[in-house]
Amino acid sequence: MVYSLAATTLTVAAPLGCDSASAEGSERTVDGDRRSSDVLVTGTDAEMLVLEVTPANKVVVRLPRVEVGQGVTTAVAMLIAEELDARLADVDIPLADARNEGNQFTGGSSSVSSLYGPARKLAATARAKLVTAAARRWHVPARTLRTRGTRVFAPDGRSATFGSLTRSAARITRPTVPTDPKPASKHRVIGRPTTRIDARELITGKAKYTGDLTAAGAEPTVVARPPTIGGKVLSVDSAAARAMPGVHAVVQIDGGVAVVAETFHHAFQARDALRIKWAPGPLANLSDSGIRSRLRAAVPKLGDPPRGSAQTEAEFEFAFVSHAPMEVLTAVADVRAGRAEIWFSSQTPTSAREDIAARLGLPVSKVQVHVVRGGGSFGRRLNHDAAIEAALISKKARRPVKLMWSREDDIRHGRMRPASHHRIRASHARGRVVAFAHATASVSEFFEERGLSTQGGVNPTQVGLRSPQGGVGPAQGAARSAVRAPAAAPLPSDSGLYNFGRLSGNSGSVDLAIPLGAWRSVDSGTVRTAEEIVVDEVARSLGKDPVALRRTTLRSKTVRAVLDKVATVGKWGRTMPRGHAQGVAVHEEYDSCVACLVEIDAVDPKNPRVTKVVMAADVGTAVNPRGLEAQLMGTAVDGISTILRAGLHIDRGAVRESSFADFHYARQRHAPQHFEAHIMPSRRAPGGAGELGVPAASGAVANAYARATGTKPRRFPLNF
Repeated sequence: MVYSLAATTLTVAAPLGCDSASAEGSERTVDGDRRSSDVLVTGTDAEMLVLEVTPANKVVVRLPRVEVGQGVTTAVAMLIAEELDARLADVDIPLADARNEGNQFTGGSSSVSSLYGPARKLAATARAKLVTAAARRWHVPARTLRTRGTRVFAPDGRSATFGSLTRSAARITRPTVPTDPKPASKHRVIGRPTTRIDARELITGKAKYTGDLTAAGAEPTVVARPPTIGGKVLSVDSAAARAMPGVHAVVQIDGGVAVVAETFHHAFQARDALRIKWAPGPLANLSDSGIRSRLRAAVPKLGDPPRGSAQTEAEFEFAFVSHAPMEVLTAVADVRAGRAEIWFSSQTPTSAREDIAARLGLPVSKVQVHVVRGGGSFGRRLNHDAAIEAALISKKARRPVKLMWSREDDIRHGRMRPASHHRIRASHARGRVVAFAHATASVSEFFEERGLSTQGGVNPTQVGLRSPQGGVGPAQGAARSAVRAPAAAPLPSDSGLYNFGRLSGNSGSVDLAIPLGAWRSVDSGTVRTAEEIVVDEVARSLGKDPVALRRTTLRSKTVRAVLDKVATVGKWGRTMPRGHAQGVAVHEEYDSCVACLVEIDAVDPKNPRVTKVVMAADVGTAVNPRGLEAQLMGTAVDGISTILRAGLHIDRGAVRESSFADFHYARQRHAPQHFEAHIMPSRRAPGGAGELGVPAASGAVANAYARATGTKPRRFPLNF
């Protein structure tokens, strides 16, 4: 660990192996002004965390992640408060600007697991230095001092705030008390259900999003976009729009024609007054039926089943799905000669900074990216389409702009989960599954590599997204890749969530010029959902109860434990009225596992309603159980939505849906009347949780619907 004194602020940066040059362009003072003297040395590890204690007794750690509603700022504040013995109210977790180096990737359900060790070690070392400073001031042994409530206490009752000790603590190079984090048995903050530290700001409207910023005097901006995906401007008559009151500029960009105006009302009015002739996009002759046919043809053939075995076979289709975060994409850009400054919510600010610089023809050092909290993401903010557009518009218009994509813009021209087709065959003999094959094909993003897309983004495989663990079959071998290989190698026979004998399968792809993006749970949300449906159908073929079959074939005791939990508390197997049923599914990924039990009312099969959801999860140490419960609740709603209601149609190269009026995500009336989450106790290091529940929830909803209606659903969402 290294420490630096900056004015009267104690700064602790982790870990050893540091150099001062790495701080350039990466750190800010507590009041938000950038001064290189504030951080003299910073760590060169992946996280590059810096902890500051101000004279006002505030603990500040600039988070190299983005808060998009998942509660990561609260979890990290809890880690710091635990090891520092600070009041949670005294811990501030602002978001770090894009840096030159280090890990700033928010995704793959990795934030808490990657920060758990570094944040605790950082705070534990800061505490040791503060205690040592107090011991020297009072001339008492450091081991006799105690810390609590952001203060140091002496045996005789004297106390000092951390802030009053910062100047002397920053000079200490060898603390006289241990710097190791606490054992789990002494945790008082970690593991305790905690209200979000930003809850008051959120419910009172004080929380600031990009659309709330007045930075650089940016002017409201919108874009007229083509009627088809990838369409281009042939000609534009902007005379009427330019003559309208409040209009400041009209500029053409790759994605359409932008209008900069005094207000968004003026901008939208002028946009609608533009007269544009469009060239159709590359998919103008393609619709859903053609896409589904291509996907079906691209699924590799399954090998021969074992001799003497009976087969349970199924094919599944999953539609495109929009991320549709509640806050639409917004970016503020101020591009001047030789430099650029951008404000937006980004899961990949380092990549965004590099891409923006490249598009503007600027050195990366001349581009400053400020990370702003986001109102939802679900993977959408891994890509930085809006930020690149805003920067290019600002450059052309020669003025700062605040670009807002409308809901229609993002649904019809933004990123989406790719459509996919799955072919699964379970072979069984003598009452057990002896082979399981799963082949799949998905729409690929190869077109981006050929330069046909102007939207900025990242390949998830390049930034640490992982393939799902423990799937039944090997189709997920190509999982989480924005650009898929033609085929994935078969899994070894001892792999998989279930003991289903020989596992095999491949994956194929279909090249289409459709902007795709990592959607919450990425491939697992379709791959594992399809597999869990087939597990239920295998149970039916073998005359076994779905829970009993899973219990006897699951390889992991931990997965079995979460399954047992939902089966017990959810009263699996209870008698239900006609048209009602239960469904169950499990999933393992991110060093975590989850089970979900669903009850559904499908008396009207065209308008089913999930009435109850019970989930149990083992994620290792749950830093904030209340936050984890909220994550699981969100995944349950995602499962309800994508199985029963929400998908995107392609009609002659255009997305049919345009808003929540026709992209039917679950509303309050579709949410379960009863929800409960059970967090399994564990002292393991934290695993991932944000995306974990989607496959289990989706599979459980589909299985409940199948049991309630006596059908075998094959296309999702069901209303397609």
